[in-house]
This record gives sequence, C-alpha cells and structure tokens, in this order.
Amino acid sequence: MTTATAPSPTSTAPTPHQVWKRARGLLIALLILVIAGVTFAAVRSGTNYGHLDPRSADAKGSRAAAELLKARGISVTVATTLDEATTAAGPDTTLLVTGPNLLTPTQQRRLHEATSASTGRTVLIAPGPAAASRLSPGVRTEPHRPVAPLPPSCAFPAARSAGTADMGGVRYTAPDSTATACYPSDGSPSLLILKHRGDGDTVLLGSPDFLRNERLDQQGNASLALQLLGSRPHLVWYLPSLADPSATSDDGSPDNNNDSDSDSGEASGEESDFLDLIPSGWLWGTLQLTLAAVLAAIWRGRRLGPLVVERLPVSIRASESAEGRAGLYRKANARERAAESLRSAARNRIARLAGVTAREAHTSDVLLPAVSARTTTTGDDLSTLLFGPAPADDAALVLLAEHLDALEREVRTS
Repeated sequence: MTTATAPSPTSTAPTPHQVWKRARGLLIALLILVIAGVTFAAVRSGTNYGHLDPRSADAKGSRAAAELLKARGISVTVATTLDEATTAAGPDTTLLVTGPNLLTPTQQRRLHEATSASTGRTVLIAPGPAAASRLSPGVRTEPHRPVAPLPPSCAFPAARSAGTADMGGVRYTAPDSTATACYPSDGSPSLLILKHRGDGDTVLLGSPDFLRNERLDQQGNASLALQLLGSRPHLVWYLPSLADPSATSDDGSPDNNNDSDSDSGEASGEESDFLDLIPSGWLWGTLQLTLAAVLAAIWRGRRLGPLVVERLPVSIRASESAEGRAGLYRKANARERAAESLRSAARNRIARLAGVTAREAHTSDVLLPAVSARTTTTGDDLSTLLFGPAPADDAALVLLAEHLDALEREVRTS
C-alpha cells in the first residue's frame, strides 16, 4: 500500500539574498551620505557660527558689519549669556539682541530692567508679540510682511542718511506719538525708536536682513547698520542661547501663569518668527527634495519593469477565471466591455468555421457575407449581433450572449 505525498507549497516570499540585492544600492547611498555629512561637519566644526554672528563669514552671518564697526573704532564684544549682556549695559554701550524671542519671560524682564535703568541704546531684532510686550511695554506688533527695499519716510538722521534699505518683516505700533517710526510697510513702521530717560533709547527692527553679509553692500544697508550700532563707543553683540544657565534655572524658567500662556501663544501663532529662525537654504532644500520625491514616485509608478516568469502557487480553472472577470465587469457596470469581449471571442470562433482568416475576423465587410451564407439570419440582424452597440441593461447583455451562442451553433452545424 503506497501513500500519496502532497505537493509542497511554493513560497512567494523573497529570500534574504533577494532582499539584499534589492536594498544594497539604497544602503550604500545612505552610508555615503552619512560619511559625507560627518566629514563635512568635522571640517567646518571649528569655523562655523550661527546666523547674525559677528564671527561668521557665511552669507547669513554678520562679520562684515562687525569688521566695519571695528574699523570705525567701535569695540565689538560677543555675549552668549544674559549675565554678560546685562552686566555690559551702560550709557556708552549699544546692546544688540539678535534673538529676543529665544529668551524666557523672566529673562526678558531682567533684560528690560537692566536696559531701562541705563542710558545706552538697546537694539532688538524682530521681537514677536510676547517679547515686544516685555522688552518694550506698550508696543504692539503687526503681521509679518516680506523684506524689500523701503524708503525711510521719517526725520530720523541715521535713516535719512542711509536712504532706502532692506526693511520689512515684523511691524510695530508705538504706544504714543513721541516714538520715531521709519521704513513703513503697508502703513506700519518696521523700525521703531523709543526714547528713555536721558540719551537712552530702544530700537525695534522688523528684520535682520540688512545686517547679513549677503545684503550689507546693497541699498543703504551698510550705512544704516553703522549708524544704528555705532552710536556708542562699545557694542555688545548678544546671541541668546538655550544653553544659557539662566534659561533653565528656577528664576529663569518660563512661568506657569498668564506669561506662559502668552509665550506659548507666541510660539504657536507667530509663524513668521518661527520661519525666520530656519535658514532659507533649508526651506529651499526641503522644497526641492519634496519635488524630487513626487517626480520619483510618478516615474516609478509609470514604470512597468521587465517581465518576470514565476510558477503560480495554484492552478485556476478557466470557468473560475471567467466568473471572476464577469464579477468585476458587473461590479464596475462595464456592460460595454463585457459585450465587446463576448462579440470578439464569438467572431474569432465563427471566422474559423466560416473560412475567414483571423486577421479579417473583425472586419464586417469580410466576415458578414461569409457568415450570412451559412445562416438564415438577415444581414442587418447579423451586423447588429456581431458589431452592434452595447446592451442597455443586464438583461440585454444576457440575451446577447444567448444569441451569439445560437449563431455559433448554427454556423457549426451548417
């Protein structure tokens, strides 16, 4: 007695070798990208600085402005902590705050107390609503506008001397008429000067673009930068950082009361300030990568690839395949496609029986005379049956299939 052995199923899962062949190109490219990034970062780690850094010679840096100020006899000192900035504030000092939005509410209050007590100049770069309300109480911010060459349109000597400059960005409204407003954009100034006691003042700038190396030689940017930052013999260039100990200490952490709410509102609702913190190169790079990904998806989606021959795991009966296709036609309500499929198959079979070649099986002028000679069906009815329009409903489609079968039997037995 012998026992029949069931055939082993054929696995369609890719083997580890096939997976490696498919993925090795992507893995090698990723490895090369990582190595290149690490190498590039290591090479530039000693000389790379952030935006508006007076030590940076990059396009977004401000080394050119710092060197021009030094050439005019202005001492330029870089401060990275709040303690360094507040200690240096004085009547003969200009304090430039490049990122007031990075300061916590308590840090902003400490900075305001230190600058308002002195008779020096404080320059704030693009403070948002919350930062402006704490560093210059009473000032209101207006929506962000693109940076563009703007005329001064004010009597401030430094602005009139510089002329047109790249201004715009955040705009400000002064609490009273004693403030000096320059470079208006859509009716609101992007440069606002608030007078303090004595000779002290606070300057709010809507955009830092005129201080960057790439734009310093355009318009009157250099003249405006030298006059705003060079009015005192000492310049403290404050670069706020999240690594500042005062930002994480108990007295410098964000409050849990209304101040924290307003600060979170600034972070969530002030999109322009957040985008200003992102280098423009990264934005363009992200846009280009997104476009490349979309084009690659379209390319791969349209690419059929080479034909691959593989053994089917199971065999399907022809009747099941026909039923499956008929179910798809019915689900899609594709009676026209179904009728054409039935007629095309019937024409091929009838043409062989009538002595018509396969090439001429779908030509009515050749097929119809040959078939009419073997049947009793008239010419018009025969043309409608083999080459007519699509059925109007499912019942007509079933009737068409029955008539085609009857016609084929008649030709076969004639």
